[in-house]
Amino acid sequence: MRPAPLFKVHPIAYALFCVGICAPLMAQADTTNEPEGLPALSAASEQASVVGVSSGGYMATQLVVAWPERFSGLGVLAAGPWSCAQGSLSLALNQCMMTRRGEPSLDELEARHQRYIGLEQVGSPEALSQLRVYLWHGEEDEVVEPLLGDLLAEQWQQWLASPDQLRVARSDNAGHGWPVRLPSEAAPGPHEWGDCRQGGGSFLLSCDEDIAGEMLDWLYPERKASGASEQEGGQSGELVAFDQSEFAVKGLADTGYVFIPEGCEAGECPVTLALHGCQMNAEAIGDTFIRYTGLNAWAAAHQQIVLYPQAESSMANPQGCWDWWGFAESTWQLSPQHDTRNGTQIGALMAMLDRLQAAPEQVD
Repeated sequence: MRPAPLFKVHPIAYALFCVGICAPLMAQADTTNEPEGLPALSAASEQASVVGVSSGGYMATQLVVAWPERFSGLGVLAAGPWSCAQGSLSLALNQCMMTRRGEPSLDELEARHQRYIGLEQVGSPEALSQLRVYLWHGEEDEVVEPLLGDLLAEQWQQWLASPDQLRVARSDNAGHGWPVRLPSEAAPGPHEWGDCRQGGGSFLLSCDEDIAGEMLDWLYPERKASGASEQEGGQSGELVAFDQSEFAVKGLADTGYVFIPEGCEAGECPVTLALHGCQMNAEAIGDTFIRYTGLNAWAAAHQQIVLYPQAESSMANPQGCWDWWGFAESTWQLSPQHDTRNGTQIGALMAMLDRLQAAPEQVD
């Protein structure tokens, strides 16, 4: 059984000791049908967004800084400033989750950003300044210190054209994870729901807060509901497994998932990429993250495709995190480019977005 995440030992540090000894709890997968390729759906090229929690939050910020012209919105839960780890696992552990080595220097990170701009390895400041951004952090987070969320907010205050484009939310009694309002049919199972301060087995926090709906309402203020039910149990659409090996790079699982609301097969629905956190992939917690965050309910009501790429657990990455410290890059690189347009996982995620936005005849 996978140990309960009490976090008396730092989770990534714990994972390093667990290599070869511990393994995530394997979810029962539906193997009746082999996943097909990610479909080309002629999705809208405008209004794409990316949201993520914990390591997925760090990766979400990396993605929009690399390609801001491809996105209109960013949502980050329980993560710190862009490029905080700077390619170092030691910094990731000691300065970007805890601050035992002091706070990250925003001036130092901005110098890194400016260097990337000069090398054309990230997008332009002009494109970055036009995004809408939603940031959330639990004040009782013992995995990623809330101070780091404050520094992320300060970073975005410097980058955005107007303070009206940024919303910073805090929950006083919430811990590390993704706050949810549980649907009535979500009975406890092998991946127990966390209470608001502890992540349980899934890091979905029973805070009776619809953070997904609040976040997407902020990122898409002009979007109107189509009339479909916004209750999680009344989703109108299909959750499809797809063969992710087509986009294979180090750290990605073989299977990903996409939620397609009714009507979006005809094209022109925008896309949201939803990035899970460490220990939150389907290998570890089954379909809990991809079904119960609240994203699908909002997506069904507002005609939004939700892509759930999946990271995998490995010896280099035992907890199935997204690459926010450089583990997926070449070992010979003195300065991993995981946080640039050259990053291997960033390239794979953009290729998935390209596929969804392509017309079927462009792929066949």
